[in-house]
Amino acid sequence: MTKTGLPRVVIIGGGTGLPVLLRGLKKYPVDITAIVTVADDGGSSGRLREDLNIPPPGDVRNVLAALSDVEPLVEEMFQHRFATSNELSGHSLGNLILAAMASITGNFTHAIQEMSKVLNVRGKVLPAAARSVVLHAEMEDGTVVSGESKIPYSGKKIKRVYLTPERIKPLPETLQAIKQADMIIIGPGSLYTSILPNLLVKELGDAVCKAKARKVYICNLMTQAGETFGYTASDHVRAIYDHMDCAFIDTILVNNEEIDEDIQLRYKEELAHPVKYDTEALRGLGVEVVFAEIAVQDGTALRHDTKKVASILYSMLNEEKN
Repeated sequence: MTKTGLPRVVIIGGGTGLPVLLRGLKKYPVDITAIVTVADDGGSSGRLREDLNIPPPGDVRNVLAALSDVEPLVEEMFQHRFATSNELSGHSLGNLILAAMASITGNFTHAIQEMSKVLNVRGKVLPAAARSVVLHAEMEDGTVVSGESKIPYSGKKIKRVYLTPERIKPLPETLQAIKQADMIIIGPGSLYTSILPNLLVKELGDAVCKAKARKVYICNLMTQAGETFGYTASDHVRAIYDHMDCAFIDTILVNNEEIDEDIQLRYKEELAHPVKYDTEALRGLGVEVVFAEIAVQDGTALRHDTKKVASILYSMLNEEKN
């Protein structure tokens, strides 16, 4: 608990899943720390990372926008992506501002802190490491694919993922937030390219294992071609455990809502299917299973219902208090 009596919640992830969750959770009286992956090497983030030697700003930008409390137009401007034919093409304004702030302050973490003030961010946003990392995937046939953006397109089954350099220091503030947390939330997000790159920062992963907080894993709604094709909910948990030195998840939140056939057909074209929740296997891993109808259609995509998920997580926090 903070001095104000607010429960401390740490959320670990990246990609599109983390901002969706944060938009709902920020409406509750909780102290939020979001820990964001720095393994992205595609698109605007990858170009800025290579050109300016800074951690990739894209996932951080999305989290800042999700936790911001500013006029919608300001947020829209921050998220605006240029569609020109010159060097600005594909860059979002927020990425460029974060890159500029990192150059001015000489420190990417300070850049995030300053942007948090500008955007009136509710909570704290921290990179999983103070530097860029490279994500590698060893495939079942022994080949290695390097680069977060390339891994899902290898057409091969992943055996394990790992980071270089081998010794990566997390920020002291990150370790402190994990140690003091009342709840640690993992996901939602791509298993091998958004979730595990955080936990594979050794000291960060060790801190999560040792933390006294209740650890909740929010399982993905759909499998992902190139990462989790054919995976059940327990397969997701086992993959995390296989990469860690401990079995640390207390609770898994899974969707038990029937997915519309039209959506399933669309995802089938991407070789994606609803994640099956194999309850007995999950309980065999020592994980408490919480079922809820937490899927919502967002255009042609399926997302976690941010309001429902946030409400369930806040109820869990109240259970911990009582």
